[in-house]
Amino acid sequence: MTDVTTITALPAAPLHAVEIWSNPKDVAARAEQALGFALPAMGRSAAHAALTLMRFEPTVWLAEGDVSALTEVLGEDGAVTAIGGGLVRFRLAGPGWRDLLMEGGVFDSRAASFGVGATAATTIDHVGVRFHVESETACMAYVPASFAASLQHFWEEVLPLLV
Repeated sequence: MTDVTTITALPAAPLHAVEIWSNPKDVAARAEQALGFALPAMGRSAAHAALTLMRFEPTVWLAEGDVSALTEVLGEDGAVTAIGGGLVRFRLAGPGWRDLLMEGGVFDSRAASFGVGATAATTIDHVGVRFHVESETACMAYVPASFAASLQHFWEEVLPLLV
């Protein structure tokens, strides 16, 4: 059996979609100045104490935390949209979380490129799920609220079957 010890649904948190529609180089420069770090590249994350940005799409980032600085940074070149009510956050913790993600997912969670700070979007049972690797032993999963209970049940049922 795998060593994943916890599948924890976390309390709601401020989650936002950050979209850039135009002038991406200018927006990126303003964001770096305002945030103190560069917008993360595709499949990566970047953070400071109050904000984590995760990039899953070419022009869209998932933001967890205080996005107040981003509204001014984006100006007319993008938008910040609250989406926290539509997602449930899960923390998968323990050395075997990667094995759990291999069940039902369509990507290789053991790939060297999926290390600490990496992000990935995949589908499980035709539903889009996003992942953010927090550490070697923990991964965050962002799951549509309408699918969260079913996916948690699936993971809990699969967990004892993993070898």
